Amino acid sequence: MSFVIGPACIDVNDRACVDVCPVDCIYVGDRKSYINPAECIDCGACEPECPVEAIFVDRTARGDETRTLFLNDSKDFFTEVLPGRDEPLGSPGGAHKVGDLNADTAMVTGYDG
Repeated sequence: MSFVIGPACIDVNDRACVDVCPVDCIYVGDRKSYINPAECIDCGACEPECPVEAIFVDRTARGDETRTLFLNDSKDFFTEVLPGRDEPLGSPGGAHKVGDLNADTAMVTGYDG
């Protein structure tokens, strides 16, 4: 189980979740943030802190087209090459090591709700 940041975060990107994450697994893109499923310890500290209720548990994506789309997109953020990068981000062991990435997946870049 892991947590996922959905569409309500796009262009809001409050970052309250970043401040409470004990393992630094929330990476800041340009329009939204992303939780690294390989680094998330499933503590749930981020979920109640999100003021727009954008964070959900990955298992709740089953049967929900939008949640499934964002679940897959969250994985893509770490496995595909983002704009301005030469290789996939992978699991660098903490968001503070890489800082704000100022890039999103193609899906989020073109997302208009």
